Parts: sequence; C-alpha cells; structure tokens
Amino acid sequence: MQHKTQLTLSFLLSQVLLLACAEDLECIPGFQQKVFYIEQPFEFTEDQPVLNLVFDDCKGNNKLNFEVSNPDFKVERDGSLVALKNVSEAGRALFVHARSEHAEDMAEILIVGANEKRGALKEIFKIEGNLGIPRQKRAILATPILIPENQRPPFPRSVGKVIRSEGTEGAKFRLSGKGVDQDPKGIFRINEISGDVSVTRALDREAIANYELEVEVTDLSGKVIDGPVRLDISVIDQNDNKPMFKEGPYVGHVMEGSPTGTTVMRMTAFDADDSSTDNALLRYNIIKQTPIKPSPNMFYIDPEKGDIVTVVSPSMLDRETMETPKYELVIGAKDMGGFDVGLTGTATATILIDDKNDHPPEFTKKEFQATVKEGVTGVIVNLTVGDRDDPATGAWRAVYTIINGNPGQSFEIHTNPETNEGMLSVVKPLDYEISAFHTLLIKVENEDPLVPDIAYGPSSTATVQITVKDVNEGPVFHPNPMTVTKQENIPIGSIVLTVNATDPDTLQHQTIRYSVYKDPAGWLEINPTNGTIGTTAILDRESPYVQDNIYTALFLAIDSGNPPATGTGTLHITLEDVNDNVPSLYPTLAKVCDDAKDLRVVVLGASDKDLHPNTDPFKFELSKQSGPEKLWKITKINNTHAQVVLLQNLKKANYNIPISVTDSGKPPLTNNTELKLQVCSCKKSRMDCSATDALHISMTLILLSLFSLFCADGDTET
Repeated sequence: MQHKTQLTLSFLLSQVLLLACAEDLECIPGFQQKVFYIEQPFEFTEDQPVLNLVFDDCKGNNKLNFEVSNPDFKVERDGSLVALKNVSEAGRALFVHARSEHAEDMAEILIVGANEKRGALKEIFKIEGNLGIPRQKRAILATPILIPENQRPPFPRSVGKVIRSEGTEGAKFRLSGKGVDQDPKGIFRINEISGDVSVTRALDREAIANYELEVEVTDLSGKVIDGPVRLDISVIDQNDNKPMFKEGPYVGHVMEGSPTGTTVMRMTAFDADDSSTDNALLRYNIIKQTPIKPSPNMFYIDPEKGDIVTVVSPSMLDRETMETPKYELVIGAKDMGGFDVGLTGTATATILIDDKNDHPPEFTKKEFQATVKEGVTGVIVNLTVGDRDDPATGAWRAVYTIINGNPGQSFEIHTNPETNEGMLSVVKPLDYEISAFHTLLIKVENEDPLVPDIAYGPSSTATVQITVKDVNEGPVFHPNPMTVTKQENIPIGSIVLTVNATDPDTLQHQTIRYSVYKDPAGWLEINPTNGTIGTTAILDRESPYVQDNIYTALFLAIDSGNPPATGTGTLHITLEDVNDNVPSLYPTLAKVCDDAKDLRVVVLGASDKDLHPNTDPFKFELSKQSGPEKLWKITKINNTHAQVVLLQNLKKANYNIPISVTDSGKPPLTNNTELKLQVCSCKKSRMDCSATDALHISMTLILLSLFSLFCADGDTET
C-alpha cells in the first residue's frame, strides 16, 4: 500500500508541475505521461478508477477515442482507467491507444508485484565450495585467489601469496599446472622465496573461468619436502560481452485481424558473461518500428521472455489498408537487468501480416462481349476480376464456373495463373445455322473459403454475350467413311457406289461438285455432278495398294461459295477374293550326293496369293518321266508340302524334274514348273557340284529322251 501511495503522489506531483509550466511549454500532442507503474492489487474492483490518463492533441481532442489492450478495462472520457468487472489477474502490462482527429499515441501501464524491485547486482564473487582456508596438507597455506578479468597493464601483477607455517629458510616454492607449465603456459608464476603469486597478462573468464594449480616446497637440491597443495584461482566476470542474437534471421507471421495480445514470435539473445550475475541478465525492448503507420506502437515485447505480441485492435491489423504488410522491428537486448550501465545488442525482427480471405473477387464489369467464327475452337475472351487479397495466396486466386447457358458443354473456362483472369474457350465448334447467339452466366470464387462474416455478392457473377459469325463451311459426306464390298476383277466401268454430300450452309443454297482426291492405284472415277463412282481398271485384291483386303480412296465435294469450301469423304472398298493366282513352288533347286544313302532329296512347299478356299490343300504331281526306268517319285506330306525321293543313285549331272502343283479353287489353277536337281560328288564331307561332266550328262539325257519316244513307260508313280 505504501508503494502504491508513493506512485500516486509521484503522479500527482508530476501533474502539478505540468499544470504550473503549461503556459511556458509548447503543446506536444499525445499522452502527457507515457509510462506508468502500478502495484498489482489483490483484485481490480469493477468501476473503481485505477489511474488517470491525460491525452491532449493540442486542438481540442475532437472525436477522442481510447482502446485498451485488455478487454476487461476501459478509459472513460475524462481519462480514468477503470475495470469493467472484478479482475484478479491483468498480466504484466496494459496498453492504451488514444486517437483523435489530429493525433494518436500509446501509453504503457506496467503492473509490478508488491515485493518486486529493480534488483541489485548479484554477488559478483561466486566460488564453489568453501572460500575459507581448506584443510591443508602439511604446513603450506594456499588460500583461493580471485582475479578480475580484463585487467590493464602493467604486468606482471601480484594477485596473492602462498605461505609456509614452518618457515621458508633453505626452501623454495614451486608452482605447476594449467596456466604455468601446461598450456596455456606462463600465465602465472610464483616467487620461489617469498611465495608471492603473480599474473603475467590479462585474463578472459569466457575462455577459462577457473585454474587449479599445485604448490610444492622443495629444498635447495629440488627435493620435495612439502606438498603438493591445491591452489584455486578464479576469474571474476566483468561485463565485457554484449548480448548477441544468434538465431536470425528472425521472421514472424501474424494473421490480419488477430486479437490484441496475439503472440507473433519470440526473440532470444545470448550473453557470454556469467549467467549467475547481472552481467548476463537480459531485458528486451523495441527500439524502432518501421513503418510507423497505422500506429507507431503496433507491437510490444515482453522484457523478460522476449515474446513479441500485438497491442493494437484487430481493426488496425487490416492488411489491405496498411502501407505495407511487412514491419521491421529493431529489438534491443540489454544486460545488467536493463539498467543504463548495461551493454546492448540489437537484431531486426521482420513481422509479416498474413492475409485472410476477407475480400471476395469481383468482376470488373457485369457483362462481357465475345465474337467467334463457327467451327473454330480456342480462347474467345478473358474475363477480368479484382481482388484486394494477397496475390500469392489462395485468398486471391480465382476459380471460375459456368453456371448457366452451356447445356452442350461447348464452353470451358480456366484461370490464367499469372493474371488471375478467366480464359473462356470454345471446346466444341459452334454452328451458326443452329444458334447464332449464346449467353453464359459465370461466377467467380477464391480457392480458399471466405471468412465467416464475408459472402460473395452480385459482383461475383457476370454475363458473357457470344456472337457466332457465319463462315462458308465445306460440304459433308454422309456417311463418312463410306464402305462397300466388291469382288476383285469386276469389269471395267462397273459402278461401285454413289456418294452423298450436303452443304451445312442451308441458307446459302449452293451447288456441289465432286472430284477424285486420292486414288492410289488409279482404279476409280467419279461423276462430278451426281457423285457416282465407277471403275477404270481391274480391281486386284492382291495389289500392294490393298491393305487387309480393303482399298481406300478419297473424294472431294466442293461447293459454289466464294471462295469455295471443300469437304473430304473416305471410301473403303472391301475386295472379295477370286481364284486368279496359280500356286507357286519352293524351293526350285535341290542338291544330292551321287553316293547318297538317303535318297530323300528335298521337301517342296506351295503358296498361293489367293485366300482360302482358293489355296490349299495343294495337289503335287510329277510330269511323265522320260527314259526306260523311273528315277524319282513325289510323296504328299500335308496340305502344303510334298517330298521328292530318288529311286536310285544317279551319276553326277544336272537334272530337271517336271512338277505340277494345283490349288483347291473352283475352277482350280495349276502351275507346271521344274525342280532343278544337282547330283554332286561328295568326298571327305565336301560336295563338288562343278559341271565338268555337263556335256556328257546332257548327251546322255538326249539319248534317253530319244529312246523314250519309242519306249513309252507306264503311269507316273506318286
């Protein structure tokens, strides 16, 4: 209570002084006192004044309005801060934002505990263990030594003394350990006679905070006569390290319209000094805010925790009305508990005001016009919209939908990802003769849903009027493709088909003429007037121009427009097979050794270009053999193959075996051909078919042939 009375008296005194000097001071717009300290009561009582705030815009305070960061408090018109209900816990601080027609300002009210003080420095010397004289070994007394860091020259500098209770006559002190004869060497040394300990250079507590040395006493020969005894040297911390922010960059996000007191981010600094002293006791504050609109105090930082929170009302966190959605705060961290003697480190916190979908997209006009030629597809018009939300988010990106006028699904609309425009396209060609005008109703929405208190309005729909332009369309064949079946080899001049093409431009009353466009084999012609197609050559199913028994030709239908338009029709003629190809025999050459034991010479096969049943089974026969005796025979293996067998070994020579092969067509066709048989000499797995005896063989065959004229043989054996 005494503390609160002191605060109240201080405030009243400041007000009296302000009033006394008012005539002599130039008016400064804003709160006349910006920071207040009040003691945390057991409870803030409803409607009881907490303190009085004085705000003056120097122009009459017209339309003055106060906003308090805690909704449980309000500021009356006379500047009294009162609680709206009984409040037992109000936090560590309250912020009051005042705004009039001509000025605005922020006041900070800090709430402190009854026993809370600004704090003295903590004990600067902190030595673990007992700082009194420890139990010593023998007669050496080595009390701990405390040395401040960062001492200035001259060096060496005496820092302590080791004594021996039994006297030092004829004895020497010897010092050892880290900092003496171990790295870092040469920091400490001892006077071997007096026991004075000195330091040779400045110490850095952040490098080494404690040294554990040993002291011995030796005789003149170097023999240890006492010790070793431990000597502790502690480095006293000095405030020689300013706080540092090591975790940057610091970027925080807060949604626009967030409630007052929303935590944005936490800033944490590090101080290399002794954490048990005020040298590393940090307090945070906001040094600078950029920009300063709409308020120079948009954020507050908890002095102890480093939490940055919003302190303005949700209506002031409106991303679309801000100068920029990015704020940069220069944050200071000061050691020594924030007192002026402390060292300060700074860092920049970037706070981004994130967008929420609180603005629906709106078409830039209620009606759009488009013109498209019939028969054409593609984009016909771009629909433009405006949206005040962030272009990098789904709250800005538009989604378009055709909600009426598209029963045939002839139109589609997609979003241009760069401009957010709606690209309306024709995906099915339009027909002027069916409809010359189309009216579409289109709505636009965002990818993200709107916030609950916002809805899509009439400006989120638009009408598109589409005019279809008439063009001279080419005639259309019916049907297309056209199919017909004909036998191959029909007479030249036969009628194949009469085509039918119509002009879609029914209002133009045009005539149509026909012509051949592509006739690969040159078999067809068309009457230019009535479209009758006839043959000009024999249709051959086995022609290379026929694929899978189908011959394809293209025809044109040309209207009388200016310029004329053309339509293309496709004709597929399926050709039925007739037996017009004799079978062929393979192979036509065979070889055999003159002393062969296996007299099966060769297996013959037959093929036919025609189709079944004009092909196999084939009939294989030998023509009448010449000579006094039979030399070979032919035997059927299956429907397509037969085997030629010698009835005896023959002399080395070339023989021609007459063979006929007949297909199964009606009527059947026969191919009379010869199989050339070479009888060769074979020695040591080598076959010699040279014609050295060709003349002899030929003469022999001639004589045999003459003899056969007189001696006709019997039936051919098969």
